[in-house]
Amino acid sequence: MSGADGGPRRSQAFRLPGRHGYAVEFSPYLPGRLACAAAQYYGIAGCGTLAVLEQNEAGICLFRSFDWNDGLFDVTWSENNEHVLVTSSGDGSLQIWDTANPTGPLQVYKEHTQEVYSVDWSQTRGEQVVVSGSWDQTAKLWDPAVGRSLCTFKGHEGIIYSTVWSPHIPGCFASASGDQTLRIWDVKTPGVKVVIPGHQAEILSCDWCKYDENLLVTGAVDCSLKGWDLRNVRQPVFNLVGHTYAVRRVKFSPFHATLLASCSYDFTVRFWDFSKPNPLLETVEHHTEFTCGLDLSLHHHGQVADCAWDELVKIYTPSCLAAPV
Repeated sequence: MSGADGGPRRSQAFRLPGRHGYAVEFSPYLPGRLACAAAQYYGIAGCGTLAVLEQNEAGICLFRSFDWNDGLFDVTWSENNEHVLVTSSGDGSLQIWDTANPTGPLQVYKEHTQEVYSVDWSQTRGEQVVVSGSWDQTAKLWDPAVGRSLCTFKGHEGIIYSTVWSPHIPGCFASASGDQTLRIWDVKTPGVKVVIPGHQAEILSCDWCKYDENLLVTGAVDCSLKGWDLRNVRQPVFNLVGHTYAVRRVKFSPFHATLLASCSYDFTVRFWDFSKPNPLLETVEHHTEFTCGLDLSLHHHGQVADCAWDELVKIYTPSCLAAPV
């Protein structure tokens, strides 16, 4: 465990009463701003809340709060407007919100026929597009300025849990599914580019390495994280074990090529360096329920945010990231 008291350093917490956290994401523009997508009743019933939080020396405070009539499962910040966010919901819709316009969503896009579990805004310069992934087994491409989807991607044979744009290759995204595969897509060409049978279990999350355009990580119900090199996908390039229940979300570090984080239904967040003989750097145990949301700050080196079904959002620096890696 980290820190002299058994907990991470400089930890701050914010409670969302009656809301169970599903996703967190730091603002790409404002260093102290964080968004959390949450749901009532563990996302099974009830409404959802988008909480936009501000961090300062005194702690974390609520900057804006938006309610939706179904659970919110994911959130992504706009890459061209610091006030705009997109959420995805249990009713099959995407919502576009503006923190400068607190009355309600600017737009609602409802085309998916089941829960939308994933949404991601492209980080590639010149592209202002969003990808969503749904329980209806499709991914959809959206231009927020257009009132309908631009394209639908079919091929998965199970729920799509995660859709993430490549930070390197324009128009390229990855998807992870309950059909046990990781798939790579190119919006300019129909059909899937690469299919990787990554785990013998549902894959709940994937992410791209920020330093290697060919490297991705998956996290699955089999409790493991696996690394994949797109130039040779027959075998994983690393296999990280230690979680005791399903891995819910995986994130590569924005600062270190071989460092990544994962959160799990075992209530923990774990930090790994896959280049080391003993890759598990640290285990943070500060939630009392499923830990679902995880992000690493682009602005503050080593700062992490997570959220869980215990109604808590936490911002902290684990010991392993407090010192140079």
